Amino acid sequence: MKALMDLHTHTISSGHAYSTLKENIEEARDKGLKVLGVSDHAISMPGTAHEYYFNNLKVIKDEIMGVRILKGIEANIMDYEGRIDVQEELALELDYVIASMHPPCVAPGTIEENTNALIKVMDNPYVKIIGHPDDSRFPLDYEKVVLAAKEKNMVFEMNNTSISPKSFRRNARENQITLLNLCKEHGVKIIMGSDAHIYYDVGEFSSCYELLKEIDFPEKLVLNFNMDSLEYILGKR
Repeated sequence: MKALMDLHTHTISSGHAYSTLKENIEEARDKGLKVLGVSDHAISMPGTAHEYYFNNLKVIKDEIMGVRILKGIEANIMDYEGRIDVQEELALELDYVIASMHPPCVAPGTIEENTNALIKVMDNPYVKIIGHPDDSRFPLDYEKVVLAAKEKNMVFEMNNTSISPKSFRRNARENQITLLNLCKEHGVKIIMGSDAHIYYDVGEFSSCYELLKEIDFPEKLVLNFNMDSLEYILGKR
């Protein structure tokens, strides 16, 4: 099946990305995506946009060049209690929130601390996706986080950049295999994200497709393949 959406993309507003929103939309259109989510880094990431930028995303049309545009954010998990740097007032204005652990924002903890952080952030009703939970710099008890996701109706991201040849995340492929097999066992859904920081990576899921095929992961558990999955992204958990 072909992916219909990419909800993890960055523009120059993230500070360390290299393309404009227009360039990303053009790439999404050219690759046949139906939905593009803009999810620039939240305010605690060095170099990213001011909070006013995210407050003003509402000026962007809901459809551009035939592509539906969702306005999101990649929040930073700030501590082992799962607090994020997106306040409720802002989250209410956005379509979705991805929550991720980044070394500039939270120091890598023990496996227990990192696992607790992810389980606690799942209690935030605005968080819809756990971003790139595959980096061994933040070791996790994958069985615990998958069981928590099943209970709390949370989706994990399968990050294409993490398992691409240019990845800087440690042991990401092996960790994704562990995570995906547990998701398959427990019926937990995932979403592929390009994590594009330049336009030509928008909608780039080739490494994901290869791994999904390798482990025979069920298509029904991949949100990108079904437009009905937007009900989860845009609805209440």
